Amino acid sequence: MKPAFYEPSICMCTPDNPNTMGICTTLTEPINGAVLQETVERLRGRFPYFYVRVQLDGNNLIVVRNDLPVVIRSTWEPILLCSEEANYHLLSFKYEGNRLAAEVSHSITDGAGFLPYFKSVLYYYLSTVTGQEFDPTGFRLLGDEIPETETGNPFANIDLDSEAEPLYQKPPVTEYFRLKNPAGDEKRDCTAFYLRFPEEQVMQYCKENDGSPNVLFSVLLAKAARRYDSESEKTISCLISIDNKAQLGNFDNYRMFVNTTYVDMPKEQDDYDIPKACTKARGQLMLQAQPENVKYVLKTQKAGYEKMEQMPVQMCADILKQAIGVHRASFCVSYANSRSFGPLDPYIQEVYVLSEPNVTDVMVELSCINHHFYAMFGQPFSSEEFFRAFLAELDDAGIPYEIMRKEPFRLCGVRYDGIEGVNL
Repeated sequence: MKPAFYEPSICMCTPDNPNTMGICTTLTEPINGAVLQETVERLRGRFPYFYVRVQLDGNNLIVVRNDLPVVIRSTWEPILLCSEEANYHLLSFKYEGNRLAAEVSHSITDGAGFLPYFKSVLYYYLSTVTGQEFDPTGFRLLGDEIPETETGNPFANIDLDSEAEPLYQKPPVTEYFRLKNPAGDEKRDCTAFYLRFPEEQVMQYCKENDGSPNVLFSVLLAKAARRYDSESEKTISCLISIDNKAQLGNFDNYRMFVNTTYVDMPKEQDDYDIPKACTKARGQLMLQAQPENVKYVLKTQKAGYEKMEQMPVQMCADILKQAIGVHRASFCVSYANSRSFGPLDPYIQEVYVLSEPNVTDVMVELSCINHHFYAMFGQPFSSEEFFRAFLAELDDAGIPYEIMRKEPFRLCGVRYDGIEGVNL
């Protein structure tokens, strides 16, 4: 029997498009690898859905419990999930100095679903290394009963099948703006820039300009694109990620149900100032993120999944492999709204959400903690030309920032060891 439509679609991660994500933090003290290993293993009982491996069951790819230890490595170099070097897990940790990152298959979870787990890891890790007793409010702890809202069908109380087609559906732009790859070939040379912004100034700027953090950064990326290539006549299309679970009232579930809305900025709107651009972008976002639109998107996803249930697993894998590799827009912005890790905040210097640019030319992941926004600016080439254009827009807008670091983007890949007869 195939898994339900809301279970992980394993084929969404392939060697060509690994589709991994993660969370990275910088603590105030160097990481103790032994304590981290013990902490990660302790949390199996509270978060069993992250301690899994892939298995072929008849004609289905499913996830099953993995009793092998999670690999925790003292290097930033990537490994391959689902492979022997990762003990066949879809989860891995790495650390260097006082930086720590957890990486996971995006087919299982999204940023909102993974954040509670990462917070619990830090809760127990910091409790041990500091000897402090932290207030447990807001953390998912060992011994807690795991609620159905966390692990069950995130849309259990919604009749998706009866949803009517909404009055408004925004068609995506097909001929949108693309960045020029300075390498001039198909080689991916992913680079990440890490930035920090003062929360108070960013939020005040959003308030004054009818925006939100994700809308503001979409507009700034669009303006940077016009600065970078003033001759292009193409519409700039930006994806803004939304959490379908949260849009319909479920903030607990761990599963990956992120959807994207399209915010388009045509050439003729170049002369708009930032308030006008934010107003138009925010309006497009709100129209697409209405509950009736979200429910209809889920209905079509569910129907597509049920149709694929009738196909052999190799056919499903081939269809999904082709779909996840399709480029969809100029840029993407995602904002995982963390705000605080509670009593752990004094021990945390930075927090970034990680996601590789694979369906757009630039991926900006936003997070917020300790009165600062942190942005991971990822691109599939090493040139700084567009990044510098983006910084120039920040300067013109008067938004203060710090460049924390630049480095090659080294998320885990994926290889399905031990799965015979399926070409993933």
